[in-house]
Amino acid sequence: MSRIGKIPVAIPDGVTVSFQGNVVAVKGPKGELRQELTGGLRGKVDGGQLLIERPDDLAQSRALHGLYRALCNNMVEGVTKGFERRLEVVGVSYSAQVQGNKLRIQVGYSHPVDLEIPKELDVTTPTQTLVVVAGIDKQLVGHFAATVRRVQPPEPYKGKGVRYLGEEIIRKAGKSFVGGEK
Repeated sequence: MSRIGKIPVAIPDGVTVSFQGNVVAVKGPKGELRQELTGGLRGKVDGGQLLIERPDDLAQSRALHGLYRALCNNMVEGVTKGFERRLEVVGVSYSAQVQGNKLRIQVGYSHPVDLEIPKELDVTTPTQTLVVVAGIDKQLVGHFAATVRRVQPPEPYKGKGVRYLGEEIIRKAGKSFVGGEK
């Protein structure tokens, strides 16, 4: 039995879980999410807990068991609390701002980079150097944050670029005059 898959997902008050065939729908105060169960897996609600059951003990079924349990747990957590990723823009004259449904980032290129914000996400820029990506779908929040970071990843010499808040960048020493003349 999968160690992750056998753990039941607690369903808090205000959250409803329903099944339409092999699709799990989780509805809560922040919204609704859906996930299709594949590989013959079935879900059921038992006493305020969501259980994922697998049909056999094959390696593929065991792997999917833990995966879909984790995805269902993230759905329940997303519709109750939501998820958030914070990014900081580091560099002289580097900035980010939200304009309508686009995130405009200026990170040293000859032109600003515009990224389309998915309608399911809430992206804000409290300051010019901080971008906050929030939403109920953990995968979508993480993917958009990674897309923003990919515009200009932090470089190892000065640390300029877009990084996750609190991310440590290993800095290189750079060139130095070691030998000298005699």
